[in-house]
Amino acid sequence: MPQAEKIQVVEELTRQLRDAGSVFVTDYAGLTVADVTDLRAQLRRAGLSFRVAKNTLLRRAAEQADLPELAGFFKGPTAIATGGRDPVAGAKIIQDFYARLERPKVRTFVVEHRSYRGEDLKAMALLPPREVVLSQLVAAVECPISGLVATLDAIIRECVGTIDALAEKKGKVTGEAAAPEAAESTGAAEA
Repeated sequence: MPQAEKIQVVEELTRQLRDAGSVFVTDYAGLTVADVTDLRAQLRRAGLSFRVAKNTLLRRAAEQADLPELAGFFKGPTAIATGGRDPVAGAKIIQDFYARLERPKVRTFVVEHRSYRGEDLKAMALLPPREVVLSQLVAAVECPISGLVATLDAIIRECVGTIDALAEKKGKVTGEAAAPEAAESTGAAEA
């Protein structure tokens, strides 16, 4: 590979690693072309890319992307899956795919610039998807607010009910007091 081409590949890899919400460093030994094509398609649907590259280029890109801890994992046949805001989606796809084939292993993965061991992938894959976690968070925040609104609504209803009752009572008292006066004035007019 000519030097200019290597520089371009390193720049692309650096950009991928730097911009990725998650990075999975994996072995691809034993995968057929059909397997790799299938895995790429599944990852692409989840917003991730899967790329095979030379280890020396991956090491340079990892250094430039401020992920030097990855350098030690670039040995042998290496591929990386990068991207996505939802690292759980990528973890599930890779975990299920590799478990089904009983082949390649994930060496390490990085989520939001924090490295994890390859063995931790299964735990990550068991987490709920990002959308579910976000909806659970909204529900957890919304629940106390809904309770507060219901409590305030009950207080306001009680207050309005009390004011209505007082107004009704005052109207009856005023109405009863006004009735004799009206009778007197009617009686005075008749006389």
